[in-house]
Amino acid sequence: MMPVRTAESAASFHGSYPSCDVTFLLDPLPQSQAPMVPDLLEKERLIQSGSKHYSEMLSPEHVPAPSYLALFYAACDANLLRVAHDIFCLARKIRCARPADLTLVSLARAGTPMGVILQRVLRDVLHVEVAHYSISIIRDRGIDIQALNYILARHAPQSLTFVDGWTAKGSILGELQRSLAALEGSTGVHIAPDLFVLSDLAGVALASGTSEDYLIPSALLNASVSGLVSRSFLNKEPSAGGFHGCVFYKEWLPHDLSNWFVDQVSSCIREHASQWSHEPLVLVNVQEVKHRATEGLSALALRHNLPQWGLIKPGLGEATRAMLRRTPQRLILRDPADSQVRHLVQLAQQRSIPMEVDPAMAMHAVAVIRSLSDA
Repeated sequence: MMPVRTAESAASFHGSYPSCDVTFLLDPLPQSQAPMVPDLLEKERLIQSGSKHYSEMLSPEHVPAPSYLALFYAACDANLLRVAHDIFCLARKIRCARPADLTLVSLARAGTPMGVILQRVLRDVLHVEVAHYSISIIRDRGIDIQALNYILARHAPQSLTFVDGWTAKGSILGELQRSLAALEGSTGVHIAPDLFVLSDLAGVALASGTSEDYLIPSALLNASVSGLVSRSFLNKEPSAGGFHGCVFYKEWLPHDLSNWFVDQVSSCIREHASQWSHEPLVLVNVQEVKHRATEGLSALALRHNLPQWGLIKPGLGEATRAMLRRTPQRLILRDPADSQVRHLVQLAQQRSIPMEVDPAMAMHAVAVIRSLSDA
């Protein structure tokens, strides 16, 4: 078992990012000590049978192949300016929503690159004093309370601002709300259960850069664009102290793109900030987005006879994550010739996952996880 981390050791873990960019409140383990399950089908059986929760297992990660990496660079060429614009827009909205000093709390790990960029923009462009931590939140298990308490010992509750990469169905926001309500019930400490994301497909975030489904380049990669940090996992009971676990793939440093990606986006924002600062901030009608998303997924489920709701992974971000670390039964694409889904087509072909086309679908892609009864 890993020793309980002290405040000093916790503050020293920043993955492959500079220490000024982020503090990961995670316990890093070597890959040999992590709960690895190499067989994805076995992992799926364990999850769906209830034998193990997904947070108790990790799939091994690998350095991306050159052909797949080329798709990441192509996504950057196509969408980096849009990502920069939307993150800058989100930073301005965060500044309006949180007029006091800010403490960014990104949700590891899709939220981590967004948090790094947001901190740089808020600090260097909008001149706001801001700290940034990245912590674990796990579906059906909640937020890492030990990590949250670490932050609360150093920052005012009203300064906490939760950041993620995107929403798909709103599950993580639900976990955040339940966790913070439980914390308030037991301690009396109130933290606003608001979420700020780059792309809010589910219509649940307090503010977002956009509500459209487009290819965020960092969604294509795992650890190599997220500070060389794995998905978080439960490595001990919360009462035992310490944080949720992760693997730190430090041997991948020659292949790391984490700093390259945030540098590229940050540079683009600095170049265009004076122009974008004059744009009016558009408030998205989240109820309309939420209604459209729910209605669209319900119609999709009927058209394709889809299984239970939890096995549907909508949007480019969630579909990509499912293709990388789950066992999809099929991949549904709005337009397989669209450049935004080329990486999904490649992954599906490599893993012999059937593809279907649905031009009526609102999102670019939906991955459907294989049901246990189909395995």
